[in-house]
Amino acid sequence: MVHNEPLERLRAALAVYKRLAIAVSGGVDSMTLAHVAHDLIDVRILHAVSPAVPPVATARVADHGKRFGWDVRMIEAREFEDPQYLRNPANRCFFCKSNLYARISAVTDWQIASGANLDDLSDYRPGLIAAKDHGVVHPFVEARISKKDLRQIAAGLGLADIAELPAQPCLASRVYTGIPVNAEDLAFVDSVETEVRTIAPDAEDVRCRILKDGLVLELSGVGSPQCEELGRIVGDRVSQSGRVFLGVRPYSRGSAFTRTGG
Repeated sequence: MVHNEPLERLRAALAVYKRLAIAVSGGVDSMTLAHVAHDLIDVRILHAVSPAVPPVATARVADHGKRFGWDVRMIEAREFEDPQYLRNPANRCFFCKSNLYARISAVTDWQIASGANLDDLSDYRPGLIAAKDHGVVHPFVEARISKKDLRQIAAGLGLADIAELPAQPCLASRVYTGIPVNAEDLAFVDSVETEVRTIAPDAEDVRCRILKDGLVLELSGVGSPQCEELGRIVGDRVSQSGRVFLGVRPYSRGSAFTRTGG
C-alpha cells in the first residue's frame, strides 16, 4: 500500500475533533474532507440548496450521501433574501458565507468545518472572514493540505468521480462585480455551461460570464475549430433569450471579479 502523507496529516488534524458539521458544496475540496472525516469521527454533512449552487453539485452530494451512508442535511442558505448579497459587491462571498454559517448554526450546535485549503489563503477570500466570525475550522489548512494534495487524497481513496472535478465556484461568481445577482441569470448560466460540457466533455474550464454589456463564454482546453462551433451554439441560445453575446475568449480565473467594481 502506497503511503499517502497528506492523508495521514489530514487524519491527524481531524482526530482532534469528536464530531464535525461539514459545509459541503459538492466540489472536490469539501467532498474529500467529508469522505475522510466520515471514516474517523461523527460527521453531519450540511449542503446549501440555492440558485447559486449548480443542481449537479446538489445531486452529487445526495448521491455520495446515499452510497456512503452520510448524515446529509439539505438546507437553504437564504442568501437571496440578503440585499447586501444581491448587490454583488466585491465582498459578496462574505455575505454568502455569513448566511450559510448562520443557517448551519441554526440547525446544529456541532463544530462547523469547511473545505478551505492552503491555496485559498493566498487569494482574496471574503468568505474566510465570515468563517472566522462564526468560529469555522479548516482541517485542510490545519494539516497544511493544498489543492494538489487533496486531489491526491481523493484519488488514493478511489474517488475517481470527484478527484478530477474541475474547479466550480458558485454560479454567482459568473456575474461581474456590481451587477445585481438574480436567480434567472444564474439558471441560464448553468444551462449554458452544462450544454457546453456535454458537447465538449474534455474542456478544462467552462465559464459563461455576465458582463455589463452582455455575456461571454470563456474556455480552456478546447481547440479553435470547436471554440468557433461552441460560439455559434451559445450565441444562438443567448440571442434567443434576449441577451447579448460578446463571443468566446480564453478562460481567465476570476475575470468577472474586481475589488473596485460596484
